[in-house]
Amino acid sequence: MLATLGRATVRRRFLFLGAWALLIVVGAVFAGDVFDRMTSVDDAPAGAESLLAQERLDQLDPEGELVTAVIAGEDFFSPALRESATAVVTGIRGIPGVVDVSDAYTSGGAIGDDGRSSLVVVELDRALIGDDALAVAADVAERLHTIAAPEVLVGGQLLAEQAFVDRALTDAAIGEGIAIVVLLVVLVVVLGGFRVGVLPIVVALASIVVTLLALGAVVAVMPVNEFAVNIVTILGLGLAVDYSLLVIMRFREERQNDPDAALDTLMSRTVASAGRAVLVSGLAVFIALVGVLLLGDPLLSGMALGGAIVVVLSTAAGLTLLPPALAVVHRRLPAKGVRTWARPWSRRDADGSRGWLARSAGLAQRRPVGVAIGAVAVLIALAAPLSSLALDSSDIRSLPPAAEERRAYEATTTGFTGFGVEPVTAVVDGSVDDPAVVALLERLATSPDVADADLVADLPPGITAADLTPVGDSATSAAAQRLVREVRAVDSDLTVQVTGPAAALVDTQEHLLQRIPLAVGIVAVASFALLFALTRSVVVPVKALLLSILTMTATLGVLVMIFQWGWGSALLGFEPLGTLDVTTPLFIGLLAFGLTMDYEVFLLARIRERWIARAPDVDPREANAEAVRYGIMQTGPVVTTAALAICIVFLGFAVGELVAMKEIGIGMLVAVLLDVTLIRGLLLPAAMTLLGRWNWWPSLPPTSKAQNTRSTRDARPGVLDSQGERMRRGSSTA
Repeated sequence: MLATLGRATVRRRFLFLGAWALLIVVGAVFAGDVFDRMTSVDDAPAGAESLLAQERLDQLDPEGELVTAVIAGEDFFSPALRESATAVVTGIRGIPGVVDVSDAYTSGGAIGDDGRSSLVVVELDRALIGDDALAVAADVAERLHTIAAPEVLVGGQLLAEQAFVDRALTDAAIGEGIAIVVLLVVLVVVLGGFRVGVLPIVVALASIVVTLLALGAVVAVMPVNEFAVNIVTILGLGLAVDYSLLVIMRFREERQNDPDAALDTLMSRTVASAGRAVLVSGLAVFIALVGVLLLGDPLLSGMALGGAIVVVLSTAAGLTLLPPALAVVHRRLPAKGVRTWARPWSRRDADGSRGWLARSAGLAQRRPVGVAIGAVAVLIALAAPLSSLALDSSDIRSLPPAAEERRAYEATTTGFTGFGVEPVTAVVDGSVDDPAVVALLERLATSPDVADADLVADLPPGITAADLTPVGDSATSAAAQRLVREVRAVDSDLTVQVTGPAAALVDTQEHLLQRIPLAVGIVAVASFALLFALTRSVVVPVKALLLSILTMTATLGVLVMIFQWGWGSALLGFEPLGTLDVTTPLFIGLLAFGLTMDYEVFLLARIRERWIARAPDVDPREANAEAVRYGIMQTGPVVTTAALAICIVFLGFAVGELVAMKEIGIGMLVAVLLDVTLIRGLLLPAAMTLLGRWNWWPSLPPTSKAQNTRSTRDARPGVLDSQGERMRRGSSTA
């Protein structure tokens, strides 16, 4: 089927290109507003106690969005400041959509602990949602900034959330721009010319644009969060370039092996071989993202949905857009080793085995036991910091320190008594006059994790709520989480619900822990089945899963060192919070699993081609060793170039200012680097050499007594090439 598709993409190249051009144009026209139609996400999974309790409080004591401002830098009693602030606040009260304004000049609002600053709190109509609320909040913020004070810091949850989204989109745009420019330079140099070098970029941009079009359709029927766009750009660029490189380099090899073959024949062979690897690789990444979806986290689900769509379209583009485009410009693709203006240093007699993967694989095959032990020891050492993993939710501290919304929050919580960290709120079914309720609240207030306790005012009779401020300077600290669990575990006949940021974090952690076995199990089983279909082996998929687990755990260990312990934080430009975001380990773990399977599939597909094309009279142990050498030597340049390309993409996003996005970018960068160096370069060839013919169990070949007595030390590069025309023909057409 793939061979037929490859031939069709040449014979009907303009039909395929026209169809993709139409999709791109439609996407460019109609997908532009997809950003505006995406929604924010809940702090906890649907049905969580923290969400239900908060919804109940919102119904009992409805309150609109709040905009806060800290006026500082000038004596509070300054006549000019008093006059300016009074005039601005009076004007804000007249804005449609503003229902209440509290300030120290006209309504007895809060004065800072320093006696110089003051706090303005503006409540919006609770009927305002989405863009309408943001528009009123922006108007309020603009007017507050006109107060004649040296410093006016405007913030609030609504503006902070919007700042986070805006920063995420800005970082994505900057990261994408940097990545595209650097990628174009690398691809032009590697492929030897501009026209062929720009093809992977075109394929990537087409995948992204069409994905945004598809997301626009999805948003019409279900909510999708804004961060899906970040994942679309990351995966769209990375995977489309990887798949394009695999197809282009295989086409060049097929053309070199059979220069007299017709173009459609060459493309048929290319898509039948490299296209199969692209298809299996795309399915592997798709399976990993399905695992993320199964976790059921509101933030991760939107990101996984966008990622799954872009994976499907990147795979489709690699099979149906890149081949016809390559057929148009194939004459601009220089042969391997030919000098061009883009690579004047090339030599036709260059030894392809000198690549990094080939050299490291040679070392691994010469000393497989030592290399395997050493590589595993390094990976286990890198994974060791996972034992101290601490999780938290991304809050306003994820914004850059210079962000006004973060500075406003910090100035409010540290400079005004009574405006500390957000509390753990306990909602009790019972009247505040009920002795049982009073006893319960007094018991909770005496907890060592409670710094302060206050009743929530203006609730109807029969319902009591108390704000329990946790000790420390974080609303989601370990003390706050302990307090949530303590309140929920209290022995009482009263019905008690708990909400607040710490409760949402606890609910998220417990929900993810419940879903992990299902998600990981399905991903592992599906990936095993996929690799079994590719290799017809049970051993190879098991080995691949174990190697991917090593990569995942080592990657997360490095993330703990960087983002939790703060190693290299000054160089990377962020302030360590002492924790990782609660969703980061699972998302990066599953995504890294899928992406590292990319290179596993690239190599295994070529190794298996060589294995099944072996001569019947060659010792299977020698055939296996030679197949590993050949597969890595032939695919090594593709893997290293693809890894370099996707690292450029991740690095482009790692330079962003949002800590949560930086965690993903650096995490994936580390995963790819570890996978290409320690896993594919050392552990894979060492393990496959040690396993020998048992790599391919249960489909082992028949062996004779004479074959069994031969030594694997006689295996050498090219031993199978001497077996005749069947081997040479198999290497180019299998």
